[in-house]
Amino acid sequence: MKLLRRLAWTFGIFALAVAAFVVWVIWPGNDPAPPPLVTDQPPPWEQQATTRYIPSVDPPATTPAAVTNEVCDTGNAPISAAAVNAASLTTLTWAPFGRLEVGWEIYAPRIAAEIDTACGPDTRRFAALLAQWQQSHGLQPSGVMDPATFQPMLVGWHLQRPFVRINNTGVCPGAPPPSGLNTARPDESYGGKTIQLRPGALEAYRRMVAEAKTAGVIRRPEALTIFSGFRDPAADAARCARDNNCQGLVRTICSAHRTGLAMDVYIAAAPGFGPDSSADDNRRAMARSPVFQWMVVNAGRFGFVNYAYEPWHWEWNGEPLLPGVPIKSLPQAGSAPPEQPVPPATPHQGTRSGAARLQ
Repeated sequence: MKLLRRLAWTFGIFALAVAAFVVWVIWPGNDPAPPPLVTDQPPPWEQQATTRYIPSVDPPATTPAAVTNEVCDTGNAPISAAAVNAASLTTLTWAPFGRLEVGWEIYAPRIAAEIDTACGPDTRRFAALLAQWQQSHGLQPSGVMDPATFQPMLVGWHLQRPFVRINNTGVCPGAPPPSGLNTARPDESYGGKTIQLRPGALEAYRRMVAEAKTAGVIRRPEALTIFSGFRDPAADAARCARDNNCQGLVRTICSAHRTGLAMDVYIAAAPGFGPDSSADDNRRAMARSPVFQWMVVNAGRFGFVNYAYEPWHWEWNGEPLLPGVPIKSLPQAGSAPPEQPVPPATPHQGTRSGAARLQ
């Protein structure tokens, strides 16, 4: 009995010691908890097929209720069309803006909005709605995304921009006088640059950013800060001549930034790239970001439209452009000849986009 009592006593002491150690380790102290890691979610087509896709639209074409009730794994398109779209999303070799690109992931949000769906490109419903869109535009209703389908979409997106519509007449819009510009606050500027915009555009930008913050999509302090606003036409022309860099795709002799209504905002940046790099890897990173996904759904409500090649470039259409001059009268040094205007997009007819480089 003495031996048993001694063993029980020893076991009790051991148990108390273990309990005390556990309490000491896990009991909450005064140190604050580490902040949660913030990472962008992978794009929906890299998740399960049931994941909802956030569409690009100016303004939104569907209400949240319609998006919530949308069933993505059904549709009258063949399963093979969804499989082809899933594969070509990252493998299609094409040149929608005149330079070679691989895949169409960068443009998938706007394509989804164009066909009015929140389903991912790898789903049957996406293929079915794409087939309906193709048929309504006189194209083969295959449900497969291809360059012939993208081209009339792109023309329509270009023509949503008042700047392009004016360019289409051979006119370059005028620039406001310095007195017609307001200066952004330091916290609205990326990298400490002095940013100026026309007053209405700046106020619309501020309303949009305030709502984006409320929505919780701004996860970095630089998100949606402006790194380019109004650019003086004379200074732009001098840079074109000096650097010989206005060949149309990224810089042009007639830039939308001369209007005081265009702005470049920080969306995201892939490792090793800046916020204005047009490298495909960088633009893909932007297309996947919560900031861009929020912008393409909501920016139109504040009057902003996007230049499809550059996720960071947005133009405010809340007031008219100022009278301009013929594009042919502008200084040509350092520039290629002006692009041909966009042909009108008509139903049941595919179109070519000659103003893909107008920005």
